[in-house]
Amino acid sequence: MTTIYTTYESPLGMIRMLASDQGLLRLEFEDERESLMFRGARRAADYFEPFTEQLSAYFAGELREFSLPIALEGSGFQRRVWKALCEIPYGETRSYGEIARAVGNPRAARAVGTANRCNPVAIIIPCHRVIGSSGKLVGYGGGLWRKEALLEAERHYLALGKQPVSVKAS
Repeated sequence: MTTIYTTYESPLGMIRMLASDQGLLRLEFEDERESLMFRGARRAADYFEPFTEQLSAYFAGELREFSLPIALEGSGFQRRVWKALCEIPYGETRSYGEIARAVGNPRAARAVGTANRCNPVAIIIPCHRVIGSSGKLVGYGGGLWRKEALLEAERHYLALGKQPVSVKAS
């Protein structure tokens, strides 16, 4: 499988993106440990223009749902969790237990946490919207400060009444 990558300067730091002809494989902050998947990938910024456009619109409060080709690899349980994460409305949060119930396994809150941690495309699959049952922010691969910043930005744009624009993948 041929892979390509680019980097994107976000308000929360540099982001690396990796894709194949099937779609986006990884999105991670540059200060996280680099996935081995990036080795051997060639740089191809042009391919990622729809991705960077949507990320820019998201960070500007103009996009609430991404419409990008994603090539997810994961177990059936992980895929169900990731789908449930995408159903959390912009600016809202759910607990790990609530996600476990949503995927039909109410005793699997810890397994939801593991699936959340394995999310290969942070922000696009909004794992930052999952919090502890106490309401506290817990666990985020990009750092809790980023999780807090993402949630605060979403709530801020909602409070401003900022209307999303339509930004579609080409």
